[in-house]
Amino acid sequence: MSDFSQLIQRAEDLLARLEAFIPSVPSEPDWSAIAWRWQHNKGHGYLEVIPDPHLIQLEDLHNIDQQKTEIIRNTAQFVQGYTANNVLLTGARGTGKSSIVKALLSQFSQDGLRIVEIDKKDLTDLPQITALLRNRLERFIVFCDDLSFEVGDAGYKALKVVLDGSMAATSDNILVYATSNRRHLLPEFMAESLETQHLGGEIRPGDSIEEKTSLSDRFGMWLAFYSFDQDEYLIIAAQWLRHYGISIFDEAATTAALQWSHTRGSRSGRIAYQFARDYAGRKQLAAKHSV
Repeated sequence: MSDFSQLIQRAEDLLARLEAFIPSVPSEPDWSAIAWRWQHNKGHGYLEVIPDPHLIQLEDLHNIDQQKTEIIRNTAQFVQGYTANNVLLTGARGTGKSSIVKALLSQFSQDGLRIVEIDKKDLTDLPQITALLRNRLERFIVFCDDLSFEVGDAGYKALKVVLDGSMAATSDNILVYATSNRRHLLPEFMAESLETQHLGGEIRPGDSIEEKTSLSDRFGMWLAFYSFDQDEYLIIAAQWLRHYGISIFDEAATTAALQWSHTRGSRSGRIAYQFARDYAGRKQLAAKHSV
């Protein structure tokens, strides 16, 4: 091989190694989709299509009728071009917080509703996401599941800006819906209670406590979700069994559903759903073997 050929080969090898470090320019999002997930590739954020979004039906969600009424009303206002609020859904695990947001896509996608799912670690990219979405005709819910922050998280301030606006106006076609297991999205510490000062008859909370409650206050709508009692849990378990083809919720199914919840120490829609998948699968397998 000549010296010139060796030089060319070395140059090509060097370029191949450099490509791994050169950020690629993301392609234009596929706007024909109805749901995306915010992802990163070589330092660039982009909207990745969710090809088969979990299209839950609102009528399949039970014992949260008040919460459904409020979030449907708010979302209907939004998709029809009227003013609406960002929503924070808080409360016990497995009670339908995430499911109710996913179900909105089934209800309103034909009216132009779209959902962008974002992980809390990527909230610093919110300005980039809003820049992508603000000139679209569709109406977008930016959905962050299981939202909470540790002290010093950069995403905290980025979310505050989107919820409250900065010098630039917030976009009318974007709302933030978030779920959390706790009402206050930053951890509170005992030492902060000592910052409360008594000046005469006035109580003035410490500034750090006020800062930690201020993010929740920026969500215009709060919806609280609670653990289910036994009867509510059994109703949901029976509904999910019907979904999987078992129409009779007899004493054996009731006993199995209660045992399932006891082993997990919780009664929730998620636990009922998991029970139904297990119970229906076992019944269907047993029926196949008996043939």
